[in-house]
Amino acid sequence: MAWLFDNDRPIYLQLAEILQGQILSGDYKPGSRLPSVRDIAASAGVNPNTVQRSMHDLEEMGLIVTDSTNGRIVSENISDIKRSGDSRKDDIIARFLQNMKDIGFTKDQALKETAEYIKRGNTDE
Repeated sequence: MAWLFDNDRPIYLQLAEILQGQILSGDYKPGSRLPSVRDIAASAGVNPNTVQRSMHDLEEMGLIVTDSTNGRIVSENISDIKRSGDSRKDDIIARFLQNMKDIGFTKDQALKETAEYIKRGNTDE
């Protein structure tokens, strides 16, 4: 996997978002084991302490649990996973609307532009 980080936000937050997305999309199923901190750090080209901080955030969200013998496991609490997905969705929408406002669009205009963008076939589906 290619790990792409931007310079606008701390890497540990971006890493947590990437891992959260992998959990929410089902790449990591409930009850499955995550790669080790060292493996993720090597793959992403970051310090293990950065990964550790990301893992702490995921644990705080209720997405993962630490098992003393098996490492970090994706939570089997589906309601916590769903709640995390809903929160992430809301954050993405709020950030999008703020970005559109910053370039002069109202919420209604942003919605219209989004619908037109989708109609033109500019989606991954």
